[in-house]
Amino acid sequence: MILKASERGSAQNLARHLLNTQDNDHIEVHAINGFLADDVAGAFEEIEAVNRATRCKNFLFSLSLSPPEGAVVSNADFEAAIESAMQRLGLSGQPHVVIFHEKHGRRHCHLVVSRIDGTTLKAINLPFFKERLCQLSHELYLHHGWDVPKGHEDRAQSDPLNFSLEEYQVAKRWKRDPRATKALLQSCWSGSDNAASFQSALADAGFTLCRGDRRGFVALDDIGKIYSLSRWLGVKPKALEARLGDPALLPGIEEARENTPPNAATANPASAKTAFQIAEIDARIDILLASKTSIIIDQRRVPSGARSR
Repeated sequence: MILKASERGSAQNLARHLLNTQDNDHIEVHAINGFLADDVAGAFEEIEAVNRATRCKNFLFSLSLSPPEGAVVSNADFEAAIESAMQRLGLSGQPHVVIFHEKHGRRHCHLVVSRIDGTTLKAINLPFFKERLCQLSHELYLHHGWDVPKGHEDRAQSDPLNFSLEEYQVAKRWKRDPRATKALLQSCWSGSDNAASFQSALADAGFTLCRGDRRGFVALDDIGKIYSLSRWLGVKPKALEARLGDPALLPGIEEARENTPPNAATANPASAKTAFQIAEIDARIDILLASKTSIIIDQRRVPSGARSR
């Protein structure tokens, strides 16, 4: 079971995200423990109210629990994993909310815990929580008899095409497959050995190498979206500068946008073909999404107890 966690604030934004029916086929509020309120928004308001007595900015601890594809995990299994996680992090007994999401036939779980100790009115410190959760994740794979991901056995073997939430959201906004985008950029990088060859590879892929406002080197795509190369390539800024030179010698973002023709995609027959294929795919996606929405609406009309599992 993959465990991803973070300390955060913005309780009401998180509540809206967790209850977002647009990005999830089904949502189930499984538990609201330690609160007077009986709804997620009210519970998070209580956490914010208690936190006003502190100076803590990230007063929430958010954890997602995602079983491997195809695994059948009971509520009891999720609850046991949550209990173990809270115990190891020193959060046992803290007010918390548990929400299940189902998307594309896969079910995962979200846990949100208040970090504020109600007695001392101080935030509970969570040292090395990522390492502790990584160990627990490994134990859960072994306990359930699931195939352990290579990254758990050897960090060096973790999938280099994995992307962060920020990277996923950037790609999603512009209808790009984040994994394909990351693979494309990394292919340009691995196939080059200097600034000229990298710029050429990026240009063939529809990107322009330029200087970011605060992020050093960035790539600009043909619709003007910015990709931080350090983030998307997984390469440190010093390594980028060692191969590409001084970023100050490159055009800035606005200059690069001005020098990119608005019909650049049609200037190159291959690019025009790609643009046409993307438009076709987008049209198909719109049809499938409309069909999916209709199915979800029909399913929500059926009482939960009548659904077959």
